[in-house]
Amino acid sequence: MSTTSLADTGRRPATPGLSRTRLHVLRAGYLFVGVGLAVVRWPLLPGVAELPLYEGVVLCMLTAMSLLALLGLRHPVALLPVLLFESLWKLLWLGLVALPRALSGRLDAATTEMLVNCSLVVVVLAVIPWGYVARTYLRAQR
Repeated sequence: MSTTSLADTGRRPATPGLSRTRLHVLRAGYLFVGVGLAVVRWPLLPGVAELPLYEGVVLCMLTAMSLLALLGLRHPVALLPVLLFESLWKLLWLGLVALPRALSGRLDAATTEMLVNCSLVVVVLAVIPWGYVARTYLRAQR
């Protein structure tokens, strides 16, 4: 009988229900979000004090989102709520803002650009382990 623990071997216990491949796919989603936001938003940070109030708020929130997404590369399961938040706000915006404007013919250039950017949420939706999300976050408490 061995008394060596997982901590002694440097190995982590497997995440219940998520294979190593699934974790790597999840990490790819974090990389997509983190790097995408870093490339687009981080260069704007030096001038954030000069932006209109809500544009500055959005820039700071998206910068924080990118940092959390990059942290998700190391802790993909623990930071799953970051990808869920990213998905939910984009789906809400697409359904509540973009769709009604598109149906009424009121899509201007700025809304169309945001619609294209938010449509990239399909990548995030594809990498989220929905079975794990359902088992972990949506199951009934006993």
